[in-house]
Amino acid sequence: MNNVDIPAGIRFGVVRGISYGLFGPPDPIAEPIRELGAGVIRCYLYWSQLEPEPGHYVWDALDTLLAEFPGNEEIWITVSSASRWATRRSTDFLPPSPALDPEAFGELVRRLVARARGRVTYWQCDNEPSIPILWAGTAAEYAGQLKVFAAAVRESDPSALVVMGGQPPGGPREGTFEYLTEHSRDDFDVFDIHLYGDPYEIPARVAAARALMAAHGYQKPVVAGEYNGPLVMQFPEVFTVLGPQMAEFGTMMNGQDEAWVADTRDADKPTPEHDAMVALYDRMPTLPPQLQMFLADCPEEYEQLRHRQNCREIVMRNVLTLATGVRRTLCWNLAPETSGMDDRYAIMHLLFDKFKLMDYANGGISHRYPAADTLALITGLLHDAHEVVRRELPDQPDLYVFDITRDRGPLVVAWARNADEYAPAVDYHHPWPAPAAQAVDAYGKPVTVTVRDGRVHIPISPTPILLTA
Repeated sequence: MNNVDIPAGIRFGVVRGISYGLFGPPDPIAEPIRELGAGVIRCYLYWSQLEPEPGHYVWDALDTLLAEFPGNEEIWITVSSASRWATRRSTDFLPPSPALDPEAFGELVRRLVARARGRVTYWQCDNEPSIPILWAGTAAEYAGQLKVFAAAVRESDPSALVVMGGQPPGGPREGTFEYLTEHSRDDFDVFDIHLYGDPYEIPARVAAARALMAAHGYQKPVVAGEYNGPLVMQFPEVFTVLGPQMAEFGTMMNGQDEAWVADTRDADKPTPEHDAMVALYDRMPTLPPQLQMFLADCPEEYEQLRHRQNCREIVMRNVLTLATGVRRTLCWNLAPETSGMDDRYAIMHLLFDKFKLMDYANGGISHRYPAADTLALITGLLHDAHEVVRRELPDQPDLYVFDITRDRGPLVVAWARNADEYAPAVDYHHPWPAPAAQAVDAYGKPVTVTVRDGRVHIPISPTPILLTA
């Protein structure tokens, strides 16, 4: 078992997406990543791009990534075991599956990690093994591949950390992570949890991950390798509308249809759910706003509605996660996989496309969506934070008030739990050690607060407020 711990301090990160250099030469990402204040960058590399033929290794994507980040950022690489020749399912994209020859997989990982020795902090073995489209094998087969992966990483770079495939909220294969925490305790260093869905479930989900490990007598650091919101599935009222689309999504997630095996050479091939999604778009004007806001080219008022909720949740998810003691959070995701990509008739577009923080413009990734500005606000205010503690307010349980200890002095983040973003603000008086205070909301807009008699008066609303001395 590796005894190396996560480096000290709180760091915020960004996931590039589900590919890096798989669909063409990777686009430069260092400048936009740094503009967001991210200190961790996570990228995917595929066996198919690293070893397209037996014994023929191609390191172009890895070398480009390392050249872009020669500084202090932590690099996290998720290695996907998708191959046209080396795995049970023949594909160069999705789903990854067990290696036909575990030693061939181990040799790939040894060479990959050796080439990046000392430069990559986290190496992850595939992703979300409880979801068939992301792991076309059993929990036991994943555990076996993780063992090979961990041994190879530790042989080539003992200072690196091995990350188990991320735990999503739910998944078709119940019991996957119960099995892995029991049988793979010596084969990973970091437990990765993906914090989608209801943000108020974050504390319980982190506690449950720790309880899984505690049940077998150990603890490993927990990180949030992915988070974002809102997710369309947070709105129960849309499920009656999404029947055909969710049925197709279930087919994909359960790996029940060979048509879901993805090949980058068929990027323009219509997806199996195409017709169901076309029908959904044809009746866009009749759909609930909570569903329209996730569709491409929706009315501007609904686009802005989603942007506002996205900004609020960027703040809420980070603060709720940090308050559990988690010290790494990575936002999904930086930008579309490629420039000009429009796959609106794929169910994954409906679910995840609008999580992108930035987009292509002027020949590169430079256009920022509102959530990017909110993430930059958070990283700027919390980069030197040490501790995040929720203040207990038994008489006001719907008020979420967090004291954050920083090198630069106190920071308070507060909001009210209310589904109505226009609900009246609650006047809250908070102990305050400074003679003055300034505040902004999750959108970066100034908020008026006053300090009297050692207390700051904060108008708390569903939109988080960030208060500094």
